[in-house]
Amino acid sequence: VQLTESGGGLVQAGGSLRLSCLSSGDTFSARAMSWFRQVPGKEREFVAGINFNAEKTYYADSVKGRFTISRDNAKNTAYLQMDNLKPEDTAVYYCRTDYWVSQVADGAGVWGQGTQVTVSS
Repeated sequence: VQLTESGGGLVQAGGSLRLSCLSSGDTFSARAMSWFRQVPGKEREFVAGINFNAEKTYYADSVKGRFTISRDNAKNTAYLQMDNLKPEDTAVYYCRTDYWVSQVADGAGVWGQGTQVTVSS
């Protein structure tokens, strides 16, 4: 399994971006997907997660009501819709896949290479 993120960029505060995470292989529909983010000098933090059939979603308190995680199993792709972005959302965003959603950024699962999101004030 390999993950490839896309959709990052520069946006003004209050704007929106949609990140995508494309998964290779044929086990996507059996795996949970999660998004994390990291700022230099800080630990990687959980942002959002979705279980294998999209029946359950999880969000960090800091993004609830602004970010929406979703998935399209037919396209082997997970998404993170980010609305009302704030400068403090600036980070490198990573997607991860595993058989369950974990909010701990440990070495488990498979990680993508990350995509930069920069929100200007």
